[in-house]
Amino acid sequence: MLDGCVFSKLPEFTRRLRWFLEYRPDLARLVSRWAEKNSEERHLLSLLRGHRMKRLLVRMLDETEFLSEFGIRAVSKHHERNPFVFEHAGSRFGIGYVPGESDSGLFGGNSNWRGPIWMPVNYLIIESLRRFQRYCGDEFRVECPAGSGQYLSLSEVAAELSRRLSRLFPLDANGRRPVFGDSPRHRDDPAFRDNVLFYEYFHSDTGHGVGAAHQTGWTGLAALLPQQDAIAAAQPVERVAAAPTRLLDAAE
Repeated sequence: MLDGCVFSKLPEFTRRLRWFLEYRPDLARLVSRWAEKNSEERHLLSLLRGHRMKRLLVRMLDETEFLSEFGIRAVSKHHERNPFVFEHAGSRFGIGYVPGESDSGLFGGNSNWRGPIWMPVNYLIIESLRRFQRYCGDEFRVECPAGSGQYLSLSEVAAELSRRLSRLFPLDANGRRPVFGDSPRHRDDPAFRDNVLFYEYFHSDTGHGVGAAHQTGWTGLAALLPQQDAIAAAQPVERVAAAPTRLLDAAE
């Protein structure tokens, strides 16, 4: 998302952008109507626009696929019963939904991008949704969760994802933290219960912390979520004019 003033303030960037769009039409046509600005004089420079975004979010916000109680899964839960299989030259390769620790020795055996919840990916999704909100405004709404009949703006979807991620750490109604799973020591001993660890990733069905226990480098992003939620809540609602709204819903 680019503010309109960026084109006058950064003429070299503007020149390069226009060259790319003019001389590489094969790639430029993937960027939907980038020159159309919204009512706030903002431009969207993205592969996702309106129809494409809604098609993507209907999958991402489906609780039978990517949306977990604790955030966005790395792989759709659909593949738990329907693994993806690729066969070539007599060899057969497959990938299924694995919500926690890896079931393979591949990549060292303790790193699994095939189902768990990863904080950096979720953080980038939330940040991107809020950036899209600045262009799309409050009139652009998607069903969240998919099939619920509840339609939210993109900033409200970001807030919902942030709330789900934040459920990993606080004590729940049963006095346990999802991040510690069913460990009696972490549930009952204050010396452990009240010292929350920044796990590498999280079991996408239970929220249990998995992998390295001190992954502050990226799981520490969780500490920023409440602050960003408060900032987003304090910002005024932004609406787009009728013409850009119709463009957002275009199928291209």
